[in-house]
Amino acid sequence: MRTSKRLPAAVLAAVIAAAALAGCSSAGSATAVQAPARAAPVPTSILVPVFPTTVAASNGSVTVEREPARIVSLDPTATEDLYAIGAGTQVVAVDQDSDYPPGAPVTSLSGITPNIEAILRYNPSLVVASQNSGGLVSGLGKLGIPVLIEPAAVTLRGVYQQIEQIGEATGHYNQALEVVTNMQEVISDTVAQVGTKYWGMTYYWEVSGGPYYAATSATLIGHILDMFGLKNIADAAGKPADGGYPELSGEYIIAARPQFIFLQDDQPAYGGQTPAMVAGRPGWAAIPAVRDHDIFSLNDDVASRWGPRVPSLVNALANALASARS
Repeated sequence: MRTSKRLPAAVLAAVIAAAALAGCSSAGSATAVQAPARAAPVPTSILVPVFPTTVAASNGSVTVEREPARIVSLDPTATEDLYAIGAGTQVVAVDQDSDYPPGAPVTSLSGITPNIEAILRYNPSLVVASQNSGGLVSGLGKLGIPVLIEPAAVTLRGVYQQIEQIGEATGHYNQALEVVTNMQEVISDTVAQVGTKYWGMTYYWEVSGGPYYAATSATLIGHILDMFGLKNIADAAGKPADGGYPELSGEYIIAARPQFIFLQDDQPAYGGQTPAMVAGRPGWAAIPAVRDHDIFSLNDDVASRWGPRVPSLVNALANALASARS
């Protein structure tokens, strides 16, 4: 629950992190879907933050006593959220994987195996992370340091809620609302441009190759591709225990005959897969996506995060579909 008082209406400039569109590889030429122009800011009342404020995060109700002047981010998506809503000047340290935006104060801190003593060296007044590892919440809570846990979102609604929660906790709630509004409009416009042309067509989203891990419709990726009407071949293999990322056999993928293949694993850490490498896999030549050269490499950072660059991912997917030969 948030507490704030309203002042006369005014418009604050929204800040959305600019991102290079993900590269899409295809042998065919295409007319790219144009990224919708940034929507004009929607007039809203300025919400002046009043602290203390209580935020309903995934780790329960988190009370922030005063506007945090020293924020530590232990997750790349949280880092992007903080800068997008205008809280970047309050960020004193980010984890070792936070490579965007440029200029963020990257450190050796880890969000996977957090070291409380190392975090305390930055004298934080707020910590944002995606998981409560190593007793992070309780350890910092004993010292009076609030921690927001914002796990991977699986729907766009979840994406927007997290941005708003971080805005509320940092004193930038109104800017967070502006960011969300613009994200919604850009995504809606992009999906509308694509229309229903690809409804019912099938796809395989590769998270890693060897072994083959896929993303199902239970993930944010699947949620986004559902908006284009695509059907996910991995859904039949998904189980609750795999968290939406089942391991598939090569035989399963070949038999499913996906019409599109999206590669999130084009970075060296994930095997550096390319469309040519996929086409050369034994037996894969019979897959429609391989036969028609409808294999698309995507920017791993943009594809694996759930923050303000989601519209860039949606646009990259729209461009990939527009270039398809199928």
